[in-house]
Amino acid sequence: MLIFPAIDIRGGKCVRLYKGDFDQETVFGDRPDEMARKWEALGGEFLHLVDLDGARAGKSMNLDAVKRIIAAVDIPVELGGGIRTMENIDEVLALGVRRVILGSVAVKNPELVRTACQKYGNRIVAGIDGGIAASLSQALRRARPLVGILATGNATCMGRGKCKLSP
Repeated sequence: MLIFPAIDIRGGKCVRLYKGDFDQETVFGDRPDEMARKWEALGGEFLHLVDLDGARAGKSMNLDAVKRIIAAVDIPVELGGGIRTMENIDEVLALGVRRVILGSVAVKNPELVRTACQKYGNRIVAGIDGGIAASLSQALRRARPLVGILATGNATCMGRGKCKLSP
């Protein structure tokens, strides 16, 4: 089994939000790169990063921390949180991020997913959690040909705009 240790980044720090509430934050460390090294030392094979500031702003906001993490570890990194344009996808992948996680934008803008998949293939992953699926059920129905299956898990784009459900 492959386990993805996660590092949520807010204000350049490792944090955890209580039930997604930005007012209820626990800081686990000031150095996400050190946390990444710890996860790697414990056997992590792939890191899952979430840019919480990016999720709120609608574009990546903690790329300096992401750069330091990539430089600090020898395992691949995926990043999600506010990535909603091709320009941002290009920027993130150019840093050395292995995969980009597209969340709510996969439902709101399936054409972006299609375009990103055509350009980057399996470096694009659409991750839709229950909260997103529930709040965007109408959009899911409208976008069914591309993202209708995403509500139950992750979909990995295989190129040419085709995605498959991943465990």
